[in-house]
Amino acid sequence: MNRRIFILGGEDRYTNYRRAVEAAGGRAVFSEVSGIARDCDGLLLPGGGDLEPWRYGQPNTASRGLEPERDAAELLLLEQFAAAGKPVLGICRGLQTVNVFFGGTLVQDLPGHGAVDGKDRLHPVRTAQSSLGGICGEEAVVNSAHHQAADRLGQGLEAVQWAPDGVVEALEHRTLPVWAVQWHPERLPGEMGRRLFGAFLERCRLS
Repeated sequence: MNRRIFILGGEDRYTNYRRAVEAAGGRAVFSEVSGIARDCDGLLLPGGGDLEPWRYGQPNTASRGLEPERDAAELLLLEQFAAAGKPVLGICRGLQTVNVFFGGTLVQDLPGHGAVDGKDRLHPVRTAQSSLGGICGEEAVVNSAHHQAADRLGQGLEAVQWAPDGVVEALEHRTLPVWAVQWHPERLPGEMGRRLFGAFLERCRLS
């Protein structure tokens, strides 16, 4: 049976995520209403605009594309999935949402990591020994299209991957089945993105 992965929002907005989940053997479930998520096996938090800075105790100095209702809904979903011990995968904004949920903060504007002429930037990363390290390897190349990043880490979270300038590129929770990456595996060339989605689906199968 295909594992059901919940994504808050409409399918037309997240076509790349649907394709990636399906290619890994799962079924992406889309809805603007979070109640249906209770019957799903995993939660995927996709990319998008910035979180409201007040949620991590800061005034707005550089955040844009704010989606207050989405913030509230995704943070509630994280609370539900964490309480149930169900797997979560955060991608780009999703990593930032995970970090804020656990009490962390964000860098509101970060040079050198955004897209260039509408195309993802590519850069190397170093990954520590960890469950994500087993997927990514010690050294890899990832894509980048963000202007914010994790700053102080939330409770229970551990940084396991870094860009050359020290920006955190991946997080794991020490006790919960929560992974988060700052890059975009759903559109990353090569095998690593597919391996990540496959491993996430396997986590959902075993949980």
